[in-house]
Amino acid sequence: MASTLREPIVPQTVSCPFARAAIEKAPATTYDPFDATFLNDPYAIFSQLRVEAPVAYAPAIDMWTVTDFEDVDAIFKDPQTFSAAIAQSPLDPIAPEAQKILSEGFRPLAVMSNLDPPEHARIKWHTSRAFSARRISFMENVIRERATALVEALPASGEVDLVATLAFPLPAVTIFKMIGFPDEDMEMLKSWCGNRLVMTWGRTTPEDQQRIARQMVSYFKYCEEFVAMRATNPADDLTSDLLATGLEDGTLSHDEIVSIIYGLSFAGHENITNMIANTVRRLLENPATWNALVADTARLLPNTIEEALRFDSSNIAWRRVTTRPVTLRGVEIPKGARILVLLGAANHDPKKFANPETFDIERADARTHLAFGKGIHYCLGAALTRLELGIVLELLTARYPKMTLGAKRDYSYTANVVFRGPTSLPVVLAS
Repeated sequence: MASTLREPIVPQTVSCPFARAAIEKAPATTYDPFDATFLNDPYAIFSQLRVEAPVAYAPAIDMWTVTDFEDVDAIFKDPQTFSAAIAQSPLDPIAPEAQKILSEGFRPLAVMSNLDPPEHARIKWHTSRAFSARRISFMENVIRERATALVEALPASGEVDLVATLAFPLPAVTIFKMIGFPDEDMEMLKSWCGNRLVMTWGRTTPEDQQRIARQMVSYFKYCEEFVAMRATNPADDLTSDLLATGLEDGTLSHDEIVSIIYGLSFAGHENITNMIANTVRRLLENPATWNALVADTARLLPNTIEEALRFDSSNIAWRRVTTRPVTLRGVEIPKGARILVLLGAANHDPKKFANPETFDIERADARTHLAFGKGIHYCLGAALTRLELGIVLELLTARYPKMTLGAKRDYSYTANVVFRGPTSLPVVLAS
């Protein structure tokens, strides 16, 4: 494999002389998250980066990449230096025509993953309460009932696409029901969510941006109208919880609640869809591992989930921006630099995990992964992800103990810098 290092290239967008000087001095890399080779196997590229340039400048995306577990962990623990402000910002500039469409009704506030202290603590206090143990416990019955129905609807044998039949519909219904969205709107909402992924973390043409922007406006207006309805017609759902604990005592505004609901309705299912697909793929790629899980599901299931999160997480990167000049691994990074925190690389760091390229469901330290981040922005949906993934694996191992991967294994991935999961996963069902 060719080296990831290259001669420094300073993009035309860099105008600050201090930033330009830092880029010219830094190791530069050919790393490109939109390259077909990377999309097929990012972990091979991550391994090269850790060896050749654990901190480097990537001209293809005008970002600085960080790969070592220790550095990624430290970045998450230091929000004062590494701001989350750009976490939800479009990777590339939005075309003027699409910006005009967004201005007609898309107005989310920074409320969770892209909000810094001290305001972040206020928002997280409320959303954490909304994700209470009582709420998660209630959702377990909903998830199990829905997952069972989806699995029982599968044929007894033959090939199916596990993404279309199970991994996609289950998490979407789960988070929408948790929020309180009505069943009849779910297909429409699911279609809107997928488009936002490409608009924010991928690359799109100006024409595609206009189409997606219209859907984003429609989605956001839907969330506004739903929250307004729940304000006068509360129910036993997460939206009503936020209104009761935040709006009534003045600690959350109506617009903040709308933005929380908008954000959760996307993040609450895209990651879990990918995580289910990634996990089943890795288990079936290792038949002995799948057979071991089938034979001893109760004992091995909890650690299988953690190892899957470490080995092939649905979230392989996240973004930060520096609030001051900083030096990592001897590399000087200027203030205002966009950082791509490579979680997938950190979770395969051999200095942290022995034999990191081996998928080992009995790995003793699997749970120390960074798949859910760290610190104040630790993923609120971690418990929900573990719960859904566990229920799916319980059902599949019980009903289809001899399940195998389908013949087609050249998986397709949506090109973006953050989320990873196959768009389809053909499996052959067998009991």
